[in-house]
Amino acid sequence: MSEQPENLLLLSRTPLFDLAVELKARLTPFAGWEMPVQYSGIGAEHQAVRTSAGMFDISHMGKFVVRGKNLIAQLQRLVPSDLSRLQPGQAQYTVLLNPNAGIIDDIIFYYQGETGTGEQWGFIIVNAATTEKDKRWLLSHLEPAKIDFQNISSSKVLIAVQGPKAVSYVQPLVKEDLTSVKPFGHLEATVLNQPAFIARTGYTGEDGFEIMVDPEVGIELWRSLHQAGVIPCGLGARDTLRLEAAMALYGQDIDDTTTPLEAGLNWLVHLDTKGEFIGRSVLEKQKAAGVKRRLVGLRMQGRNIARHSYPVLYQGEIVGEVTSGTLSPTLGYPVALAYVSTELATVKQPIEVEIRGKVYPGVVVKKPFYKRSR
Repeated sequence: MSEQPENLLLLSRTPLFDLAVELKARLTPFAGWEMPVQYSGIGAEHQAVRTSAGMFDISHMGKFVVRGKNLIAQLQRLVPSDLSRLQPGQAQYTVLLNPNAGIIDDIIFYYQGETGTGEQWGFIIVNAATTEKDKRWLLSHLEPAKIDFQNISSSKVLIAVQGPKAVSYVQPLVKEDLTSVKPFGHLEATVLNQPAFIARTGYTGEDGFEIMVDPEVGIELWRSLHQAGVIPCGLGARDTLRLEAAMALYGQDIDDTTTPLEAGLNWLVHLDTKGEFIGRSVLEKQKAAGVKRRLVGLRMQGRNIARHSYPVLYQGEIVGEVTSGTLSPTLGYPVALAYVSTELATVKQPIEVEIRGKVYPGVVVKKPFYKRSR
C-alpha cells in the first residue's frame, strides 16, 4: 500500500464529514483531520460570507470546559489579558504564553459566570493542531485539586455561521433572541429544541455566530441551514476571509517564537491592570525598549502574490519574512502579512518581496485590509 492512503487512514473526521462528502466537497488533510477545503469554490464561498451568509464545520477545534471556585484567578496567571473584567456572558480572545512570552496558542475564553455552589466556569476554544499541547499546558499550570477540566472536543459539533445575514438565517432555529447578543457575547440557548451554546464570534471579519451542539443536533442544524440557503464553506474561504481581516493564523503568523507585542496584539496585553503572569517580565522589557520586528500588512503591486516564508527585502537586504499571503477576492489585489524590522513597519513604507527568484515591489499598509461596515 502507498504511503498516502496509510496517512489518510490516520486522519480524524468530524461528525459532519459525511455531509461534506454528500455535497461533493474537495477534501484535504489539515491538523490531523480530513476537512473540506472547498464546496462550490473558494471565490463563491468567500463572496457568500461577505454579502450574505456562509457556514463552516469547525468541529475539529479543541473545546474545554473549566470550572472551579478560583478559576479566573488561576487563568489570569496564564494569559496577558485581564480576565477579571469579564462579566457572565462575555468572552476574551487572548493567548497562552510561555516564559519567553512566545505564543503557545491563541484562544477564546467564554466566561459563563458562577454556579449555585459558587464555582466559576466557562469554555475555552483552542486551535485543532494545538489541542493536546494546550490541554497538557493548562493541566500542568492549573491546580488539579481546585479546577475541574473536561475535554469535550470529540463530543461536540461546532458550526460557524458568518456573514451580514447570519442573524436572519440562524434566528428561526433558535428559541432565544439573538439580536441582544453583542459581539463576543454568548449564551446557553435552545437550537432545534435542543440545548446549545451560541457565541457571537468568528474568524472572517463579518458578523456571525459559532454554535456548539451535540453531533446529532449539529447534523440537523447543518441540513436546516443549507436548506434555508446558507452556503457551505471550506478551509480555503476561511483562510482568504481571515487574511483580509488580518486575523492571525497560529503556526504561520504567530507561534511560540513570537510575542503578542511583535504580532500587533498589544490590545491583549494588560500590564497596568493585572498582576503576575507567565511571560510578563519579557513583555515589560519589550514595551520599554521597543520590539525589533513587527507584523505588518503588505499590498503587492500587480498580481504578484507574496506567500508564506517568502523573503521581504529593502534596498537589497533581507529585512523580514512573509507569513501569509493571497489574492484578496474582495479587494481584487494581493495582500500579505509579514514580519519586518520595526524601522520599516510604517504605513506607506515601500518594500520588496522575493517571489520565485525575482523581486517584486509592495508597500506597507494599514491593517485590517478589509473592515465590514457596521
